[in-house]
Amino acid sequence: MVTTPQTPKVIYPDCDGNPMSDNTRQFRWIVVIKENLEILFDNDPNVFVAGDLLWYPIEGNNKLRQAPDVMVAMGRPKGDRGSYKQWEEADIPPQVVFEILSPGNRLKEMAKKQEFYDLYGVAEYYVFDPDRLDFNGWLRNQAGSLKVIEQPENWTSPRLGIRFELQDEQFTIYRPDGERFLTSTELAKQAEQQRQEAEQQRQEAEQQRQEAEQQRQRAESAEARLRELEARLRELEGDRHPEG
Repeated sequence: MVTTPQTPKVIYPDCDGNPMSDNTRQFRWIVVIKENLEILFDNDPNVFVAGDLLWYPIEGNNKLRQAPDVMVAMGRPKGDRGSYKQWEEADIPPQVVFEILSPGNRLKEMAKKQEFYDLYGVAEYYVFDPDRLDFNGWLRNQAGSLKVIEQPENWTSPRLGIRFELQDEQFTIYRPDGERFLTSTELAKQAEQQRQEAEQQRQEAEQQRQEAEQQRQRAESAEARLRELEARLRELEGDRHPEG
């Protein structure tokens, strides 16, 4: 009997063994971008945002992979994943990718990443160096290649709608509504402030309700006294003009 050899099952590891970041500044920027994008697209069930997630573009090849610091895949549902296997994602590559540089990054490494993103369909690629305050971007052109953005220091992402601003030694990312991306601490403070404002509004509304209730009670009391006085006057009129 002839047996057909079975193809070994390919394992796609969820971890490449590399750290997510080399320092706190790099990690902070990764978290800021990833979390603010999550918030921005929270109401869209078909925008998937991830940080440091391995992306495998080709089925059967577990060596061909990258783990962008932040990636956005539009047209893919939210949800937890161990890795982004493109053939299981309707063959949709992440359209937008961010890399946050650290002192440990090497030019050759970054060149390989750019080549990978260019080859496998990334439409927007952004690189920020927080130590040197250097921001660069690439956009896929009509010819199908990633080309450098000439003026990235005041650039709006066509797909995300967010705006990057680099001036006065300050790098800022703005939401489409003009609000800037906030750190987790700033988001927590903002939420607390909104909670306090809501509580103050509730207390003011309750005070207004109580004042309105007091006014109603005073009006009812005044009306009751008026009716009592009218009844008393009628009694007095009757005493002055007895019948007969």
